[in-house]
Amino acid sequence: MKYFSHLNTAVQILQQYNGSQPFGSFIKQFFSQHKKYGSKDRKNISHLCYAFFRLGKALPQLPAEERIITGLFLCSNEPNELLQHLQPDWNGKAQLPLAEKIQLIETHHSPCTIYDLFPWKDEISEGLNYESFCASFLTQPDLFLRLRPGKEAVVKNKLQQGGIVFREIGPFCLALPNASKIDTIIETDREAVVQDFSSQRIGELMEFIRGAYAKAPLRVWDACAASGGKSILASDIFPRIDLTVSDVRKSILINLEKRFATAGIRNYHTFVADLSASNVIKNTSLLRPSFAKASEGNQGSGGQVFDLVITDVPCSGSGTWGRTPEQLYYFEPQQIERYSSLQKKIVQQAIQHIKPGGFLLYCTCSVFKKENEEVVEFIQQQQSLSLLKTALLTGYDQKADTLFGAVFQKR
Repeated sequence: MKYFSHLNTAVQILQQYNGSQPFGSFIKQFFSQHKKYGSKDRKNISHLCYAFFRLGKALPQLPAEERIITGLFLCSNEPNELLQHLQPDWNGKAQLPLAEKIQLIETHHSPCTIYDLFPWKDEISEGLNYESFCASFLTQPDLFLRLRPGKEAVVKNKLQQGGIVFREIGPFCLALPNASKIDTIIETDREAVVQDFSSQRIGELMEFIRGAYAKAPLRVWDACAASGGKSILASDIFPRIDLTVSDVRKSILINLEKRFATAGIRNYHTFVADLSASNVIKNTSLLRPSFAKASEGNQGSGGQVFDLVITDVPCSGSGTWGRTPEQLYYFEPQQIERYSSLQKKIVQQAIQHIKPGGFLLYCTCSVFKKENEEVVEFIQQQQSLSLLKTALLTGYDQKADTLFGAVFQKR
C-alpha cells in the first residue's frame, strides 16, 4: 500500500513543479515542508519523479501514474521492490535488453521508440551516437572526482578506508556511485574536485594549448567562470598561471573565491562582466587598477589582453540532461537559437582581449550543432582566428555528460 502512496505523492509533486528551478532543489523544499516522510520514502518518491522526467518527450499522452511506472521499468536494470509492487508483470522482465522492453511497452501503449525521448536527431553535432545518447537518459550518471596533482594516492586510500566503491578512469579520474557521500571522507577542492568526466577532458584541450605555447607565465582569463571548475583545472595544468576570472553574477564570484581558497588558489583577479552587452565591465572596482583604467577607457573593447581566454559559455545544457532530466522534459527547441545568438555575442567580446598568437578555448555542455559547429564557423568567418582543434567529448559510454570544445589561435 505504501508504494502506491509513494506513487500518489510523486504525482502530487510533479503537478506542483513547473520547471522554473532545479527539481533537486524543489523536491528538497517539498520534503522540508512535509516532515512525515522517512529517508526511504524520500528516496522512493524522488526516484519515481525522476523516472517520469527520464522519459523526456516520449509518451506525453499517458497519465502521470502510467508514465512514472513506464519510466521506472525502462530505468530499471534488475528487479526491484518498487516495480514489483507497482507493475509486477514487468518486474521480472527488468533485465531484458532495452529494445525488448520498449517492444513490451508498445503492447500496452501507442508506438514508442527510444528516439522519442530526444526527438532532435537532425540538430545534433556530428560524431554523436544518437541511439546511445538517447538511451543514456535512462541511467543516472556517476559522480566523478578529478584528483588534484600529488593527491592521487591520498584520495584513493581515504575512499577505500571509508568504504566508498570507485572505479578508476585514467590516473586522475575516479567514478563513484552518484549517491556517494564523500564530504566527510575527503577534502573536496583541496584534494579532489567534483567534476564530470567529460568536463575533466577539457583539460586535454588545455594540454594541447600548453604544448603549442611554451611561454610562461600564461595569462589566462576564464570569462564565464561560474563555479570555477575550469579555472582550477587550468591552474593544475599550467605550471605558472596569471589567472583572471569573471562572471555576470557577483554572488557567483563570492562563492568562487571561497572555493579558490580551499583549492589553494590565491593569486588571481576577479571582475563582474556581462559579455553579451556592449559595455563589458560592470564593476571595475573588482579589477586590479591597470585593467580597470584600461577598461573604463575602452568600455570592454580593449585594455588588458591574454594568452588564453576560456569561454565556457551559457548553453542549453543538453549534454548534461542525464543529470537534470527535468530540463529535457521542459525544453523547447526555439531556445537553441537564443543560446546560439548569446554565445556569438560572448565570443565577439572575449576575442578582443586575446593577444596576437594567443588562444581562445570555446566550450559548451551542449550536443546541438547550432551551439557547437555553427558557432565555430561563425568565429572563423567573423574573427581573425584560426581553428586548431575541435572535440566532441561524449560521455554516454562512461555514465557521464557530453561536452564540446574548440581551440582557436589569434593571427
